[in-house]
Amino acid sequence: MTEHASNWAGTYRYRAPERAAPRDLDELVSLVRGSGRRLHALGSRHSFTDLPDTAGTLIDMTQLAGEVEIDAAQRVARVPGGRSYGLVAQALEAEGWALHNMGSLPHISVAGATATGTHGSGVGNGVLTTAVRKLEYVDAAGEVRVVEPGDADFPVLAVGLGAFGLVTEVTLAIEPTYRVRQDIYSGVTWAALLADLDAVTSAGYSVSVFTHWESDEVGYVWVKTRLGSDDLEVATTLLDGALDAHDSPLGSDDNVTQLGGVPGPWMLRLPHFRLDREPSFGAEIQSEYFVDRADAPAALRAVRKLAPLIRPHLVVSELRTAARDELWLSPAYQRDFLAIHFTWHDRAEEVAQVLPHIEAALAPFAARPHWGKVHGFDAERIAAVHPRIADARAVFERLDPEGRFVNGHLERVGARLPR
Repeated sequence: MTEHASNWAGTYRYRAPERAAPRDLDELVSLVRGSGRRLHALGSRHSFTDLPDTAGTLIDMTQLAGEVEIDAAQRVARVPGGRSYGLVAQALEAEGWALHNMGSLPHISVAGATATGTHGSGVGNGVLTTAVRKLEYVDAAGEVRVVEPGDADFPVLAVGLGAFGLVTEVTLAIEPTYRVRQDIYSGVTWAALLADLDAVTSAGYSVSVFTHWESDEVGYVWVKTRLGSDDLEVATTLLDGALDAHDSPLGSDDNVTQLGGVPGPWMLRLPHFRLDREPSFGAEIQSEYFVDRADAPAALRAVRKLAPLIRPHLVVSELRTAARDELWLSPAYQRDFLAIHFTWHDRAEEVAQVLPHIEAALAPFAARPHWGKVHGFDAERIAAVHPRIADARAVFERLDPEGRFVNGHLERVGARLPR
């Protein structure tokens, strides 16, 4: 395989002593059956932690053969798990189909994103995993298994953290293609936002708020409007803010999808970043925490008090939303959430010193950390905010009693028993 020594940002280096890159399902099955080592899947390398690492063999799932297969009658698409959302979206759009949402980076792999509860935004939109209609995976014995909604194990395996097997294919719900425009609003103050947060988060189909925490003004509100027709007008004001001709709230126009209210297909507007460019800012660390939307104004006030600690190491923060679901390890399990995201400069020691303050400030709101981003939660703290973690662990242990998919990260957060 092409040996990627680190995640895409270069801020986590993999420690696995052995790598493999099977080209097809038969090769993967043979690898699992013929190896006595621990195993873990590696996708598009967008985790910022050791979650996808292993003390055994790291398996690059992006090389597995497969095509996007659309079943129009059932309104689903079967896709290779290691394929990026951007490439899947291109295949769907070519046939007149779409997904309900996408993450900010179209570069992320379908299996990796759904396994960690990764999300886009929108008060009515579920996390990306809520589109999953079937998972095909290779288990610890090298057998090909299928799980789908209605099966007893589906609510845990859908956001399964790589803790039970190697996901080879994902079947996703699809819908007819649609168009979206993107607009930026500036001038919204913290006072107005906190007094009527719902007015901002529901201003479009997908809404993101970008902030540096310290000013009286929030920063920029990025509104993605789903269009019935390309000539649909949008509001010129948002609370005490207004439409802004500013090209990008992310500091660069070169890698950002088209703004300025220009209508375009969903797959070129719902992500923040272009598939044909390097995403985000580059050498960075990310953290993210999820609170119940009912607690969001109080949680944001608590984080704002930490602005002097946060700002020196922060690239930008983003606030997003998603609708509740019933997936056991989802950040939206049984609650609509507000996501509080931090993109940090590549300063691991400094970030490690700031995170405990943020986590303490968010503790009264039972904040859940993003599974694939940097946080300080251990098994006890995860159990306090994820009510089904013990149930999920029992399922993982039953499916993989020898612990072939166990790694240090899963042990640390209590998703697998220590070995």
